Formats: sequence, C-alpha cells, structure tokens
Amino acid sequence: MADHQEATVTLPSDPASVSSARRYVASTLADWGLPDDTEFADTVRLIISELATNAVQHTFGQSPTFTVDLRLERDEELRLGVTDSHPRWPQRLPAAVRQDNGRGMVIIRALAKECGGRLQVTPTAEGGKTVLVALPWAVQVQGLAG
Repeated sequence: MADHQEATVTLPSDPASVSSARRYVASTLADWGLPDDTEFADTVRLIISELATNAVQHTFGQSPTFTVDLRLERDEELRLGVTDSHPRWPQRLPAAVRQDNGRGMVIIRALAKECGGRLQVTPTAEGGKTVLVALPWAVQVQGLAG
C-alpha cells in the first residue's frame, strides 16, 4: 500500500450536504478497508456529521461551500478535516450553559479522545479554518481481524 491515501469532496453549505458528506466518507473508508458495520465506522460517521453540520450552521451563509478531506497515513492514522471559509472558530461553551445546540465540538472532542485521537483547529491561508480530527487507524482495523 502507498504511504498515504487521500480523498476530498467539496459540497455546498446546505443542510442536505451533511448526509452527502457522511455517505462520501463511509464509501471512501469502505474502499480503504473499513467495513461499514463497525463501531469505528459509526464513530467516524458521527464525527463527520458533526463537523459538516458545524460548517453549515455556524458560518452564517458566509461560506458557500465546505470541503471534507480524508487522509490515511501509512495505515496508522486517519485524518478527517472539514474546511470552510468563515473566519469564526468554534466556540467552547461552558458546561453550565444550557441550550439545545452548540455541543458539536464537545461531542467531537469526546469521540476523538475515546478513540485515542485528537482534535485541532487551524487557520487557512484564505482566512477560514480547518477542523481536523486525527484517529489511530491500525488499532481499529487490526481489531476487526481478531
């Protein structure tokens, strides 16, 4: 296998694109050897759903598209990134704040940590940002063979 595999899709910032992003990621990961019916695949789909939802909801129409990037490094690490062109970074809400939404980043961070991964946000050259989640791949896929 190559040192890395990459896949990218750019979608309109529309609520319907969240399910498109989820299907694209699931299909790509299946092509890379991750069965669709695993707990890890469910976790990745949930992470992508939350990231894509954030890109649609929290850019306030100022990012006409968002891009989903997948990168599998040497069968060791899966990187999931969602990039939009809005300059506002995700806000961390205090635990005491009660509201019906705004918990996406809390969910993403918890899922990443549960899998032994990490989350980071980086600026883009165009003034937007990429929210990146890196997850260990080898442990997840090797566990399927056992």
